Amino acid sequence: MGYYLLRRCLQMLPVLFGVVLITFVLFHVVGGSPAVMALGKNATPAALEEFDETRGFNRPLLWGSWTSTRAWTDWDARRGSDRSGAWEGTTGSRLDAAGAVLFSPGVGVVPLACPLRANTDYRWRLDVRQPSGGGTLAVTAEGGAPSTAAVPVPTRWTRLVLPLAAGAGRADGLRITVTGGGPLEIRAARLERRMAHPWDSQLAHYLGQVARLDFGVSLATNERVADMLKQGIGPSLMLTAPIFFGGLIVSIALALICAWRRDSWFDRLTVVIAVVLMSVNYLVWIVAGQYVLAYHAGWFPIWGFDSWRCLLLPVSIGLVSGLGANLRFYRTVMLEEINRDYVRTALAKGLGTPAVLIRHVLRNALIPIITSTVIAIPFLYTGSLLLESFFGIPGLGGLSINAINSADVDVIRGVVLVGAVLYMAANLLTDLCYAWADPRIRLR
Repeated sequence: MGYYLLRRCLQMLPVLFGVVLITFVLFHVVGGSPAVMALGKNATPAALEEFDETRGFNRPLLWGSWTSTRAWTDWDARRGSDRSGAWEGTTGSRLDAAGAVLFSPGVGVVPLACPLRANTDYRWRLDVRQPSGGGTLAVTAEGGAPSTAAVPVPTRWTRLVLPLAAGAGRADGLRITVTGGGPLEIRAARLERRMAHPWDSQLAHYLGQVARLDFGVSLATNERVADMLKQGIGPSLMLTAPIFFGGLIVSIALALICAWRRDSWFDRLTVVIAVVLMSVNYLVWIVAGQYVLAYHAGWFPIWGFDSWRCLLLPVSIGLVSGLGANLRFYRTVMLEEINRDYVRTALAKGLGTPAVLIRHVLRNALIPIITSTVIAIPFLYTGSLLLESFFGIPGLGGLSINAINSADVDVIRGVVLVGAVLYMAANLLTDLCYAWADPRIRLR
């Protein structure tokens, strides 16, 4: 068994790595900019850059020594880029008929959306030419960074990489100095920031966080996500655990009785009630229970998590609403077992009805019961979204909804990762329960 557990745990590692990669793609690639989702489209570039710096989103996606910065918008006239976005406020420039930017000989200033960071190396990649020839180009980062040496500009389109060395100040703009007998033409430009090393990327940063069990910091509350999960899992389990175990015991007991008294008035009435419970929407039970039992009758608190009485109504609603589907499923399983030959043999030997139902029928029906129950255990961790929201229970269900509404990426990602790990653990537990319930099953 020890070898089996070790082998299964090793098999979980690539699955877990795949889950981490999927969450990385969903939250870093497919979903767009997390900074824009969290702060809104009207946020300033400086605020967006600060958000990305804090959470590691301003690094290269997979690897690379250089990455873009929000201080300046990437621009390419060949792709129809609008000049007003990148070159707005630039002095000493004009636009030609082909969409390129022209700088006359002299000095021009390109303003930046947010200051460049001190003690950080930058570079400006430009596609330039000077048809008249004989000119040079120099770029200075305003605010303290030293100037680059002037470089000659060819007459044909050429990509120039102009480094901006690190300095003690924070540059607010770029000063362009052009010499020669004619204007300098620019058709593409990109400002990049140097990374500490090529693997200082978003993926490496994310994998490091997961390895340290660090799920980041919530944008809404500025708390550590790990602490928020610890605080929310207690109320969630206090709500979902009684619903799960209470519903399991009641539904199995009723299913055994219905199977034993098949086609009796009790069996038929129970089936009708189960169908009714399945047909009524979950939200109807919540609203009706709050209005009738809590508001009018005053038997339960409507809202809050002050004492154990606050859990009575939501637990009762969870039991009633989920009883119908479980009862019908377990009744079908019991009916299949109760008509087998070993049951008739046990009864013929004089074994009592309770012993037959529990020691034989229930024991042989455990495989489908284990399949449906153990795999539901991970969902106890996430809580009940509707019950927690309507009754004000500070569990992980309400935490997840609030995180989705406020685009709190770190919280959503933490809930997804922990849920995935618990789901894999539940699969392993299911296999172990199979071997316990059926001696014919071997763990190998």
